[in-house]
Amino acid sequence: MRKLLMMALAAGLLACAPAQAQQVRYYDVPKGTHPHDVAAAPDGSVWYTAQRTGKLGVLDPKTGKVEETPLGEGSAPHGVIVGPDKAAWITDSGLNAIVRVDPKTKAVKAWKLPADTGYANLNTAAFDKRGRIWFTGQTGFYGRLDPKTGDMQVWKSSRGRGPYGITATPAGDIWYVSLAGNHLAKVNLDTGESTVVEPPTPGQGARRVWSDSKGRLWISEWNSGQLSRYDPKDQSWKAWTPPGDKPRTYSVYVDEADKVWITQWSSNAIMRFDPATETFESYPSDRPGAMVRQMLGRKGEAWGAESALDRLVVVKYGG
Repeated sequence: MRKLLMMALAAGLLACAPAQAQQVRYYDVPKGTHPHDVAAAPDGSVWYTAQRTGKLGVLDPKTGKVEETPLGEGSAPHGVIVGPDKAAWITDSGLNAIVRVDPKTKAVKAWKLPADTGYANLNTAAFDKRGRIWFTGQTGFYGRLDPKTGDMQVWKSSRGRGPYGITATPAGDIWYVSLAGNHLAKVNLDTGESTVVEPPTPGQGARRVWSDSKGRLWISEWNSGQLSRYDPKDQSWKAWTPPGDKPRTYSVYVDEADKVWITQWSSNAIMRFDPATETFESYPSDRPGAMVRQMLGRKGEAWGAESALDRLVVVKYGG
């Protein structure tokens, strides 16, 4: 039976395998926080951005205890990632600033965007190998901050509104995608200039992007619903449509085994895609309207935030 199942998977006859419920666990966070992005912290805790209350939350998965750190008046944090210094780095659209929170002291430091930039609607960030943090702003910007010197530079996107997801490859290259601009772009690390790469699907709504271990870029397409892959080495594209009626693919994250995680809103599910078998495994929420946004994780764990339900969710896999 197992042999027949594997043959069916390899042939693409089974598009979506059922998930095991015991692999999924949910954690409540304070009501009204609207958690947006998450990051698995080095100490075993999980950070999340409390977008509506202007705080960084810290969940202890062992106890379920949550602590929150206020980020400042007017804060509306969007993305959070783990920096090379093991601190939490946040793109805060309310403060129009890049924010760092020390995991031990909880000290908050903010770097405001240049005054002449205007409101950027900051979204997502990634570090290059020189210790500089790159970020996107959905009103039509992308930029770079050197935390050592405080130097910050911001550039206008060549196609205006839309820069959203951003990623660093193992080689240290920086790429971003534009939701409203429907494109992928590579950034010159020295000059800041961007080179646009056209996806083959017009108006696809490229929302998030993540690099795998080989430097291939995986892209969640909000408008088309596709999961796409671009290989810079041979400039090739390939796309897959997740299961579900009129899919809306929001986020993308690649784990340590180069399996690809997405959130598919029309199915109200987290999905794991295996590039080897080209099959999806689905983990639907146990409540309707979860709206899981960006995912991040660590070995054996994929984390997301059910923003509409004020919960964090983890899918444990492997082992």
